[in-house]
Amino acid sequence: RSGAAMAAGRGAAALRRAWRERRAALLEPRYTPLVAACLCLAEGGVNLWVIRRVPYTEIDWKAYMEEVEGFANGTLDYTQLKGDTGPLVYPAGFVYIFLGLYYATGRGADIRLAQYIFAGLYLLNLLLVFRIYYRTNKVPPYVFFFMCCASYRIHSIFVLRLFNDPVAMAILFLAINLFLEEHWSWGCLLFSLAVSVKMNILLFAPGLLFLLLQRFGLLGCIPKLCICALLQVVLGLPFLLVNPVGYLTRSFDLGRQFQFKWTVNWRFLPEEVFQNRAFHATLLLAHLAGLMLFALHRWHRSKESILALLKDPAERKHPSPPLTVNNILWQGGQQECAQIVFVLFSSNFLGVCCSRSLHYQFYVWYFHTLPYLLWCTPTSKLAHMPKVLLLGVIELCWNTYPSTVCSSLSLHICHGLVLLQLWYGTAPPPAPHTPPTSRRPAAISKKAQ
Repeated sequence: RSGAAMAAGRGAAALRRAWRERRAALLEPRYTPLVAACLCLAEGGVNLWVIRRVPYTEIDWKAYMEEVEGFANGTLDYTQLKGDTGPLVYPAGFVYIFLGLYYATGRGADIRLAQYIFAGLYLLNLLLVFRIYYRTNKVPPYVFFFMCCASYRIHSIFVLRLFNDPVAMAILFLAINLFLEEHWSWGCLLFSLAVSVKMNILLFAPGLLFLLLQRFGLLGCIPKLCICALLQVVLGLPFLLVNPVGYLTRSFDLGRQFQFKWTVNWRFLPEEVFQNRAFHATLLLAHLAGLMLFALHRWHRSKESILALLKDPAERKHPSPPLTVNNILWQGGQQECAQIVFVLFSSNFLGVCCSRSLHYQFYVWYFHTLPYLLWCTPTSKLAHMPKVLLLGVIELCWNTYPSTVCSSLSLHICHGLVLLQLWYGTAPPPAPHTPPTSRRPAAISKKAQ
């Protein structure tokens, strides 16, 4: 009892101090844990209200349950697993996780219980994201309100639609937390598990590869990559033994066509252009070019060539300095965390910008990364409002159903503005200019030696 009373007293004292310093609590990242705790409590209530008051909408849950039911009944040929929306197109990790949900919800019949489970997943995902932001110490806490209670679409994706995208993203954020704690092997294992739920996690893969090379060199990073590959083999083994080609072509189909009626980002194009293979190839080239530019000029901070990343870190002449903003080094391990988060989040964002199509549930792919992408660069007092406005316009675009020419164009403009501020806001500072010294002082210094 005394321990609980002491904890309650400390909490009350923290709240009184926060009230006295309420302006600082909204603007200074050191208050992130307090603001996060308040928002998580509020989110618990918001999710309960949404579940009880807003009608559930059936989109993919029934199809998910039909797909995993086939596996439960003994079907191991991946081409034979299908639901009412079509064949199963996700890797094996999805099957195992949703098979657990299948049994937990009475063969998928108890929708309300599934919603409560996804509400718990929402809160877990939020805690993992808050922990990442606390470690990087860059985003002012008031921004988190727009990342939580203000987003109708994200609540809908989690507790009203029950998509698999939030499951993959929650595992991904857990992996990033492990990277921040220097648990690279466990992080790679969880990263691969997230990929096995949905392939969009591969958008983070270029950034992760860069970080592994930077951290361990080529030989050191091979075991980490083997962990990722081995988990995929283990998870897919029951299906690989029966029909390996069918499993690989269904679960890792990179050429799958998307329906134009569901696109959020390319509505302003004619449908024949949207479906054109040349357009898809152009987007792929733009994606690769963007990754190359960011890797060369924004991720790589060493004076050596980027090929030096292939060497063992101990053999490099100039170790890569930690990512800084305006040459300010953050205390403790924050500079290291900032580099990891910046590389991973920007890698994913480049992929989102160049996606062949974005559907409404895909918003969760990058929604929780937007505050960091906008506030990781130096922000003056006057710049806060345009960044908040940018978040609002992006949210509005994703809440426009069906998408329109205006909403899809606006979304691309917003993405372009985020990319511009990432590119210019993280530019390395110019090298200091040293004035030439005259010959006489040089001669004097030689005599002095």
